[in-house]
Amino acid sequence: MKHTLEAICTGTARPFNGAETSAIGKRPREGLVQFLEDGLAPDEQADRRVHGGPEMAVHLYPLDHHDFWRGELGDLELLNQPGAFGSNLAVTGMTEEQVHIGDQFRAGTALLEISQPRQPCWKIEHRFGAVGDAKGMVAKIVATGRSGWYFRVLEFGEAQAGDAIERVAIGETDWSVERVFKALMAGKASREELAELAEMERLSPKLRERARIKLA
Repeated sequence: MKHTLEAICTGTARPFNGAETSAIGKRPREGLVQFLEDGLAPDEQADRRVHGGPEMAVHLYPLDHHDFWRGELGDLELLNQPGAFGSNLAVTGMTEEQVHIGDQFRAGTALLEISQPRQPCWKIEHRFGAVGDAKGMVAKIVATGRSGWYFRVLEFGEAQAGDAIERVAIGETDWSVERVFKALMAGKASREELAELAEMERLSPKLRERARIKLA
C-alpha cells in the first residue's frame, strides 16, 4: 500500500467558542516537516487531555470522505481544505476499513504506527457549523465509521507534500480501524472482542482501558 502525502498540515490554538480555543484549523505546510514523539513540529493541540501526545501524535482523516460530506453538507469551501477535519496528513485512497491497528507506514524518513481511531467531538460540528448546517455530524461519523485515525511516531524523521506514505508492516490483521471504532466508539463489541482489545499491545493504552471498563 503506497500513496502520496498530498499535504502535511499543522495549526496553532486560536479562539474557537467563547473562552474555548482549538487548533482544529490545520493549514498545509511548505517544505520539510519534522515528525517527533509528540507529533509534527510545530503543531499545537489546545486541549492536551484529549488530543496530542505520543499515542495521538499525528492525525489522518481520509480525503476520500470529503466527497461524502459534500453530499451531506453541500459544496462548502471548507471541504476543499486538506486539514478541514483537523487532519495532519492529507491522503487519498486509504480509509478505515483498509488499515489496521499496528500497521506501520514510512512517510519520508519517519516511521509511523497506527495507534487508534479518532473519537469525534463537538468541535467538528462547531467548526462546520460556522459555514453550514453541521447538526448531527458527530452522530453520522459514529454511524458510518468515518473517523480517521492516529499514528504514534516510532522513528523520528522528516517528510513534505509529494512524498510517499507506504505501508511497510501490517499489524492486527483482524482489527481494522473501522472495526475498532465500531467496537469501542459505537458500542457494538461482544465480550470476546472487548477482552481481545483490552490485551492488544499496539492499541493505545487509553482505548485498552476503555475496553477493560466496558468488560467490567
